[in-house]
Amino acid sequence: MMKTVLTGGKFNMIHPGHLHLLKFARRRGDRLVVVLAHDSRNTRDYAQKARHRKAVLEQLRLVDKVVIGHRDDFMKVVKMEKPSVIVLGYDQSIPGRNEKKVRDMGIKIVRCRRFGRYKTRN
Repeated sequence: MMKTVLTGGKFNMIHPGHLHLLKFARRRGDRLVVVLAHDSRNTRDYAQKARHRKAVLEQLRLVDKVVIGHRDDFMKVVKMEKPSVIVLGYDQSIPGRNEKKVRDMGIKIVRCRRFGRYKTRN
């Protein structure tokens, strides 16, 4: 059975910290799905449109599938993709009150350590 790993973020400008997260997630399973933050959740002054961010990530050989997250419901993508593992970055959390729901579905949550001092705003 194929093991799907889900990770996500805004990915406005790909930097080495993002690549570290994607490689870390890739090693946790057979298929890597990246969920991009919906444009309504990506409010930084340097924010890129989701379709642009998606196109950039799809060019990376590390990623099998890129989806744009639902505007209001984190669990929609989780239910659709049925991951075995969700990988979070060092500064991420499961949105809303969904962590218990994720664990109740038997999905393992793994946290990736920080890599360097990379920040998109820098």
